[in-house]
Amino acid sequence: MITFDCYGTLVQWYEVLLHEIESTLSAHHRTDANAGQILESFSSEAKRMTAEKPHRLYKDILRSGFDTAFRQQGIEPAADEVERIANSPMTMGPHPDVPDALRRLRERYELAIFTNSDDDLISPTVKRIGVPLDYVITAEQARAYKPSRDLFEHAYRAMGVTADETIHVAMGMYWDMKARHELGFRGIWVNRRGENGNPEWLPYAEVEDVGQAANLLLPS
Repeated sequence: MITFDCYGTLVQWYEVLLHEIESTLSAHHRTDANAGQILESFSSEAKRMTAEKPHRLYKDILRSGFDTAFRQQGIEPAADEVERIANSPMTMGPHPDVPDALRRLRERYELAIFTNSDDDLISPTVKRIGVPLDYVITAEQARAYKPSRDLFEHAYRAMGVTADETIHVAMGMYWDMKARHELGFRGIWVNRRGENGNPEWLPYAEVEDVGQAANLLLPS
């Protein structure tokens, strides 16, 4: 079985969120603010909030995290602006390499998504990918977020497999490769943004996109 992260790995997380952030900055006439910095601030907030208990829905984390990230830049976003960003994952389509790669992989493997998301938030996104998936495991179902081992262990129980029967394909170094290292299962890092990996979390294979991952996983 091949398991995937969704946001960033399969669908255009950064592209859509940066567009939404830039639209908000434009509405506030803040050409001096940096959309990438706001997204990084949100990511820092998300790391903190997803580690907290009790479990919070991801939509709430998106709302709170982006509201905080904008205010750190001296911008007070309107409620409808925050809500638009919080709902934007439902509009995210797949990276161009993804549909064909998943179709090829389906001929040999079962496919699953492990996502830090809510059931209703991820459902339209999965439909946009356009390729049937055998399992979609969410943080809402597991009551835990990656990189917690709780989400992965819940997923393996739900699917009736062990970790060593799977290979995890993901873009998230912190969210996915960290957990992969700690739990000891096989992984492929999808380095779409040309970033530096973390040698402490080796071994993992490194590819540029999901198409290359499929090439590794399928016999020539």
